[in-house]
Amino acid sequence: MARMTPPAIVILGAGALTTARRIQALYADSQVHGLQGRVEADVSYSELGAHLRELYARGTPIVALCAAGIVIRCVAPLLANKGAEPPVLAVAEDGSAVVPLLGGLAGVNVMARVIAAALAVSPAITTSGELRFGTCVLNPPEGYALADLGQGKRFVSDLLAGESTRIEGEAPWLDDAQLPRSASARLAIRVTPRAWSGRDDELVIHPRSVVAAVSGAGAGAGAGAGAEIEARVREALDAQGLAVLSLAALLASSEHMADQALAQAAASLNVPLRFAQTHPEDGERPSERPSNLLHAALRIPYETLHDDATSGVALAVAPLAIDPDTIGRARGRLTVIGLGPGSADLMAPAARAALNEATDILGYDTYVKMAGPLRADQRVHGTDNREEMQRARHAFELASMGRSVVMVSSGDPGVFAMAAAVLEALDAERNAQWHAIDLSIVPGVSAAMATAAQAGAPLGHDFCMLSLSDNLKPWTIIEKRLRHAAEADLVMAFYNPISRARPWQLDKALDIVREYRAATTKVVLGRDIGRPGGTLRTITLGDLRSSDVDMRTMVIVGSSTTRGFAKNAEGGEWIYTPRWYE
Repeated sequence: MARMTPPAIVILGAGALTTARRIQALYADSQVHGLQGRVEADVSYSELGAHLRELYARGTPIVALCAAGIVIRCVAPLLANKGAEPPVLAVAEDGSAVVPLLGGLAGVNVMARVIAAALAVSPAITTSGELRFGTCVLNPPEGYALADLGQGKRFVSDLLAGESTRIEGEAPWLDDAQLPRSASARLAIRVTPRAWSGRDDELVIHPRSVVAAVSGAGAGAGAGAGAEIEARVREALDAQGLAVLSLAALLASSEHMADQALAQAAASLNVPLRFAQTHPEDGERPSERPSNLLHAALRIPYETLHDDATSGVALAVAPLAIDPDTIGRARGRLTVIGLGPGSADLMAPAARAALNEATDILGYDTYVKMAGPLRADQRVHGTDNREEMQRARHAFELASMGRSVVMVSSGDPGVFAMAAAVLEALDAERNAQWHAIDLSIVPGVSAAMATAAQAGAPLGHDFCMLSLSDNLKPWTIIEKRLRHAAEADLVMAFYNPISRARPWQLDKALDIVREYRAATTKVVLGRDIGRPGGTLRTITLGDLRSSDVDMRTMVIVGSSTTRGFAKNAEGGEWIYTPRWYE
C-alpha cells in the first residue's frame, strides 16, 4: 500500500532533541525540525507559527514537542476542513505526555498510541468513539475508503446511543474492536465495492479492489482527452454499480506511458496510474482489448465485470483490497536535483520531496552523503566524480524499470552539473523506454548565488559564470571567453578555479582579466559557503594570488562598477554591483 507521509518532528530547543530522536526512529524518513540558532536538527526553521502552518497546509503529519496550546494557536487559522486535516500531535519535551490534537480521520490516535508505547506513557485520547470501541470506525486502514463521512458520523452517534451493529464483508481490522454486535442488528457495517445506496442504517466502506484498464483509443487526442478517459471509466463503474472510491488503479498499455491524458485521468480519479506490456493476439493490437492488460498486470484472482471494446474500458474486481504497487508497473521517474551549497535550509523543498519519494539515489559519493538522511530501503548508487555519463545512463536504466530515481548534484544541477549530462545521454539514446520516463529537473542554489548572497549583491548586474577546468574543453576556449567577458565588463564567477593538476591556470586567467580591470576591482572569495567551516573574504584584484584559492573556492571578480562599503555592526564589507551604468 502507499507509504504514509513521514511526520515532521518539530522542536524548539536542545532539551527536546533526545525525545525527538526516539520518535524519529519510529517513522522511516521522518526528520527533526529545529528552531534556527537554538538547536542543530535535520531541518531548520526561523519562526514556529509560519513553519507549522506550512507543514499543515502541505498535509504533513506534525509531532510538535511543545505545549498543546502553542500548536493550536499556530494552526488555528487553517482549521477549515476536518476531513482533510493531517495528524497533529503535541508531545511533552521529556516524553511524559502524548496528546493527539487534530486528524482523527487521518490516524492521529493510531500515531498517538504508537508514540506513547515507545515512550512508555499513556496517550491522552479523548475521542468518544475511540475510547468506547477501541478504534476509530471512521478511519479504515490503507486500501479502504469511507463512502460518506456525514453518514459515518451519524452511524457512530447511533452506536454511542446504544444501538448494535452487524458486519457484512471482510473487515479484519475490526475483529478486536469493542463494537456492540448483533446478527439481527438494524445497523450494518458493509465492506463492499458496490456504490452506497444512501440508506441511513448502514456504514459503507469501500475496499480499493477494482482495477480499470483503458485502451489507448482517444488518449492524447487534445486538451479534453484526460476528461474523456475519466468519463469512460466513471460510466463503466456506474454501469456495474461500483463506487469510484473502490478503484485501486488505472491501467494502460506501456506504449502510452508518456501520455499526459492518462496521467490527468488518473489524477482526477485520485488513483495511481500503472502500465502493462501485452502481446498482440490474432493480429489485434493489444490496446484494442483492455482485458488483455488486466490479464498481463494482475497476479491475483479477479472477476471481469466489464469488458467493452467500444468504450475501451475493462473492469476487474478482486475479493480484497489490491496493493497498486503489485499491478503492472509505474511510469519510471528521473528527477535531477541540486542540493544547494550544502546547508539543509538552502535546499529547495521540491528537491527534498523528490529525495523522500525516491527508490534509488545516484550521484558523486560526497554529494549523496550530503543528501541524507535517507531511508534504509532506498538504494544508493555512489560513484566517482568523473563518471558522469555512465551515471546518467545508469539512472535511465533504473527509471525504465519503473523506479523513482533521483540524480544528485551540488548547487544547481544545470550549472556545471548533472542536468546537462542527463540530457546528453537521453539525446544520444533512441531507446523508447528512456524517452517515456518522467524526467524533471529541480533547480538549486548555485555556489555563485550562495557566495554572492553572503557578500551582498556582486551579481546585481550583468554577469557570467565560467569554469576554469579544461577537462571537457580546451584551454584556448577558456582564454577566449575570459578575454571577451573581461572586455565586456561583466562580473565573472569562476568555478573550478584551481587544482593540483592545473595550478597555473588561475594565475593565467587573472593575467588576462588584469588587462581590462583596475587593480582596485573588488573580488569575493567564498570557500565552502553553506557548509560547516565556510569562509567569506573580500580582496582586490591587485592583491589576489592563486595561493588564496583552492578547488572549493568560488571566485567572483567584480566589474568596473562593483563597489563595497563597511558593515555597521559585524564588520567586513557589503559588496554590490549597481543596476545602472554611468
